[in-house]
Amino acid sequence: MFRALYDWVLRMAHHRHALRALAAVSFAESSFFPIPPDAMVVPMVIARRDQAYLIATVCTVASVLGAMLGYAIGYFLLESVGQWLIQLYHMQDKIGQFQTMYGEYGAAIILLKGLTPIPFKLVTIASGVAHFNFPLFVILCTITRGARFFIIAALLKRFGEPVQAFIEKRLNLFAWLFLALIVGGFLAVAYL
Repeated sequence: MFRALYDWVLRMAHHRHALRALAAVSFAESSFFPIPPDAMVVPMVIARRDQAYLIATVCTVASVLGAMLGYAIGYFLLESVGQWLIQLYHMQDKIGQFQTMYGEYGAAIILLKGLTPIPFKLVTIASGVAHFNFPLFVILCTITRGARFFIIAALLKRFGEPVQAFIEKRLNLFAWLFLALIVGGFLAVAYL
């Protein structure tokens, strides 16, 4: 089931618009889109290991720019767009708790959540709602998202062929695990 999608992403990694598509997904994921860019980063780096760090850079920059939009949604548009997104992800009860935690642990929350499968848009919007220090927010987003994407790129660049063979042999398992991580991230946020 996932083979056709995987093969398509590998082919698209060589397309002249591949980096733009990755940037769009990465930007959107940090502010409103539910699918993390890792779904594109991993096959793109596997297909183009020579461009691993360029792919990580594009993904990081776009993610930080998207995080700024997420912050703006929380800061300026809480009563309209922000409320819609909060309701969409069933976060009405969690936003108040999140704001309280920001008073004490804001920097740690941004750094840790940016590395996890928990949807980053929730962190960016909550940062805006909590009026977290914006320049510090941008720095922390750059650190955490850069770490996430550059670690993935470095590991795949270094161990690409064996990793590619391992993933391709167990493609369905990895695809289902990836989907489970995404759903688990949303459930963890909604119910914990």
